[in-house]
Amino acid sequence: MPDATPEQPPTRGGPPVRDAESPRRVTLLELFFDLVYVVALALISRGLVTDLSWERALQSLIILMAIWWTWAITTLVTDMYDPQRTEIKLLIAAVMFGALLMTTAIPHAFDGRGLVFAGTYVAIHLGRGLFLMPAVRRNPQTQRRAARIFAWFAVSAVPWLLGGLAHGAARAWLWALALGIDYLGFRLAYPVPGLGVIPEHQRNVTAEHLSERYQQFFIIALGDAILVIGTMFSVGHSKLEHVAAFAVTFVTTLLLWRIYVHKSGELLPHAIASAKQPGRFLLTAPYTHLLMVGGVVTAAAGFDLVLHEPSGRTPPAWAAVILGGPALFLVGRAAFEYEVFSRVSVSRPGGVLALLTIAPGVLFLPPLVAATGAMLVLAGVAVADYLRSRGRPPEAPSPPH
Repeated sequence: MPDATPEQPPTRGGPPVRDAESPRRVTLLELFFDLVYVVALALISRGLVTDLSWERALQSLIILMAIWWTWAITTLVTDMYDPQRTEIKLLIAAVMFGALLMTTAIPHAFDGRGLVFAGTYVAIHLGRGLFLMPAVRRNPQTQRRAARIFAWFAVSAVPWLLGGLAHGAARAWLWALALGIDYLGFRLAYPVPGLGVIPEHQRNVTAEHLSERYQQFFIIALGDAILVIGTMFSVGHSKLEHVAAFAVTFVTTLLLWRIYVHKSGELLPHAIASAKQPGRFLLTAPYTHLLMVGGVVTAAAGFDLVLHEPSGRTPPAWAAVILGGPALFLVGRAAFEYEVFSRVSVSRPGGVLALLTIAPGVLFLPPLVAATGAMLVLAGVAVADYLRSRGRPPEAPSPPH
């Protein structure tokens, strides 16, 4: 049976796979690589409020999922392959160039630059496979893993490119289909006829490195929120309501950080290391963190609205963004907590329920009041987290078996 024997540790000059001697910390090149995504997230959150509608929300979601997948798969590569090797450094630089080209197309991805966006996405993923398969040719098991992943991206390339050529709703549906193939293939461990799925022993992860990468991307998402707050307030008026909006949005950002970090965020590397099957985290983390990042990006779009016009009545679409961002974050945070502790605190669904409860009322109130309501709900979740852990010994992570 293929892939029945464990991988042999790489020798010097051999395939660039990560081994026990490889550094566990994130490299400076990986941090440099992340800078592209600061711009990408800012463009997504700004684009969401440019023409606020359900159609725009779907388009923003598709763009976010595509951008996120270029980052998540590249992070997987740097976890499984040695990021200190020259080949992997060149690969990261090439993906960074492609991600930056995708980012420049974001404002017009559903207009005149759709083929640029889709073509670059396809080139990133197929190019990665074409680069890795010969690079690891002396390690057949690793080469088969790269071949499986390449095969799935080759399939999704068809709707991606067709969508780039299509117009209107057809583009959105084709790209949604392509993303479904990409995300499903990852979740199923890339099954391919004749090769099977990626075997369990090839899904091992480097706990310290992978957890640090996800923590860093969440900080990048919060950086988008800070960018919106700083730029919108600097070009706005200095009335009391604008100062209040500035304070509310900043405190909300601080609470998003606090809720993420509290226990689960801090213990993430220990949870991965202590899991009986660390590879299970690999199959769930991209989805839970996408929900949290999506929540922060949506919240940043809400900050844009509130800082631009804190007074007057709140339109339904504005309320959906202002309250929906924190709600989406809490949904992702609940899934994240389950990854680390195999449970979900009542404060997570309770916070979502509270946001849904106040939603009808904020339609008759100013956007600043809606944002304040969202801030108070997040503050309640943060206080509940603090009270639950106060005076108790640190809780050991217990990820699902």
